[in-house]
Amino acid sequence: MPYFRNFTYHIDKRRWKYYFLLATLAMNGASPPHNPLRPFFFFHHHYNPLFMPHYHKLGQIPHKRHTQFRKPDGSLYSEQLFSTEGFSSHYSLLYHCHPPTEIIRVDEPYSVAPKVAEEKMLKHRSFQGFSIQPQDDFLQSRKPVLVNSDCHIVLAAPRISMQDYFYKNADADEMIFVHEGSGTLHTQYGQLTFGYGDYLVIPRGTIYQISFDTADNRLFIVESFSPIRYPKRYLSHYGQLLEHAPFCERDIRQPQQLETIDQAGDFLINIKKKGVMYPIHYAHHPFDVIGWDGCEYPFAFSIHDFEPITGRVHQPPPVHQTFEGNNFVVCSFCPRLFDYHPLAIPAPYNHSNIDSDEVLYYVDGDFMSRKHVTRGMITLHPGGIPHGPHPGAVEKSIGAKETKELAVMVDTFHPLQITEDALGIEDKAYVMSWSE
Repeated sequence: MPYFRNFTYHIDKRRWKYYFLLATLAMNGASPPHNPLRPFFFFHHHYNPLFMPHYHKLGQIPHKRHTQFRKPDGSLYSEQLFSTEGFSSHYSLLYHCHPPTEIIRVDEPYSVAPKVAEEKMLKHRSFQGFSIQPQDDFLQSRKPVLVNSDCHIVLAAPRISMQDYFYKNADADEMIFVHEGSGTLHTQYGQLTFGYGDYLVIPRGTIYQISFDTADNRLFIVESFSPIRYPKRYLSHYGQLLEHAPFCERDIRQPQQLETIDQAGDFLINIKKKGVMYPIHYAHHPFDVIGWDGCEYPFAFSIHDFEPITGRVHQPPPVHQTFEGNNFVVCSFCPRLFDYHPLAIPAPYNHSNIDSDEVLYYVDGDFMSRKHVTRGMITLHPGGIPHGPHPGAVEKSIGAKETKELAVMVDTFHPLQITEDALGIEDKAYVMSWSE
């Protein structure tokens, strides 16, 4: 039952026992008892360890929150609560040199909504991601290719660092996978350096700039309209990554080198909300934060620090899971040893993914299950029809000891729509490639 995907097993089991009891009492004309699950429902909804509750702080902060915190000249720093789910989930407290509310000008908004070309379809598709043409500007370079109401999958090839403006996505958490390029993510929380193979996870509402080291950059971006989380099965009840997880807190890079830029002027923040970009000008630099603490902030994780889970026979894709959002997951396919059963078949079996669309973004290495794979290639295998290895790949895989493949997979539980930008880079012959 997909609806109950996010509930724990023991709560589900007790819930259904309670529902059965209610039905039995109703048939006998009896009144329902007090709900014994109410404390569990409250606990599960309001104490949710599936977000990323790892406390961090940088710079100067007062001893107690919501108390006077004064500058050397005696004036007050301006406290800002950056909260999620209203006041019911993780948050951070930031202390600004100036109030973060000083708007001095608002420019005309403009649409950046994806242009959907196909709302419904049922065939395997392939797209040449590196055919997206580089553009100087970071925002203009972002091209949504596959979208639904839960997430947007975006390709970008920006050439120039963000210099004249800042950016805030007010709708979605962003996961930026760095395929080519390196640089620094600048935020109110500090800096994160990045390079090839890094995931940058940026909570919605975060103001940021990106500085690139060179003009050669390729980014694979997922915009999530729900929080991006670690897989729930890898977390303790208190949010710690467990021993069987393929990565741990030591692999997570938190912001460092807090920049406190106390400048007055005209500072443009481009804010995206509901498919519209709103250019808003502020009187002070948004990175005027003297200190902050909390559990809501951007972080980096390298795909090269993901430790693959292997077995005697072929392991299903969930062992590669790295992140999740509502109705989608993100997986990392990394170099690893193949299956070691004496009769193992390393190639994946044919699969009917009835409940999800499968998107695979090819990063590097050889992929034994596919022919003619190129760097930056995207395949889309929609739910409803089976997919599997190309002809000859299964026999060819037998006896292989390891793979050097590197790829990012996004599985969505609601169908994806194809944009006009995607049609412009499509390999239309891919659907027939199993008949070769």
